[in-house]
Amino acid sequence: MSTWDIYDALIEGIPDDVIVGDVVIGAELTYVQIDGGGGVAPYRPYWQRAPQYNGNKIGKPLKEIAELVKSWNFIEASVGNAAIVAWYNHPENAQKNGVEIPKQGRVEGRLKDPFINSQNEIRGKKVCVVGHFPFIEGLFEPVCDLSVVEWDPGPGDYPYNACDFLLPECDFAFITCAAIGDKSLPRLLELSGNAEKVAIVGPGTPLAPQFFDFGVGDLSGFVINDPEMARRIASGAEFQRIYAAGTKVNFLASSSK
Repeated sequence: MSTWDIYDALIEGIPDDVIVGDVVIGAELTYVQIDGGGGVAPYRPYWQRAPQYNGNKIGKPLKEIAELVKSWNFIEASVGNAAIVAWYNHPENAQKNGVEIPKQGRVEGRLKDPFINSQNEIRGKKVCVVGHFPFIEGLFEPVCDLSVVEWDPGPGDYPYNACDFLLPECDFAFITCAAIGDKSLPRLLELSGNAEKVAIVGPGTPLAPQFFDFGVGDLSGFVINDPEMARRIASGAEFQRIYAAGTKVNFLASSSK
């Protein structure tokens, strides 16, 4: 098995005839728009490697742009990640794969928050969260043995290479979607092989059933309902959380069609 297998599986599921309508690289997120939808992805601030694609991405096949997720220029890789999200998180495609999307569009984010929803499930367990998500200590520390790993660690966080020691011993693993673009995801999933459940979390999580073949049990992602608003937020033209442009959703392996 190749470490690229996950990426190849995601790219292969994108049709050849879908065209990129727009691309935005914002201060925190990249955004790729297609007909009727869009996708966002975070990025690591690493651009020392030159981009592998210098042409105009707008008007190109989405599948071709999705290939950029393999780039070692992490901003460019984020564009590839967002292209993958644009396809799998498109409302029509997500629903075909088994994702339930509330009809009212925007819902209270807490209803789909993976950490709030997991508080009973993880009670008394060893939990490793890769990525320092807001409010994670307040939600998890009272109910479980919590370890938080962060790429750029703050006070109390473990450094990223602690994953090799913490993940094999955890019962539950929550992995940031940023691990897709920085290429650590295959290794993190391998290290989480003993966990009862592995979740990928964040707005840049592709709602792709292919992940379930690699040990992931829960995809906690985001479906954009208002692509133009998402574009404005990603570009900085409108100051809102990206979740204002859509709906948080959960996609469980047991729900996949």
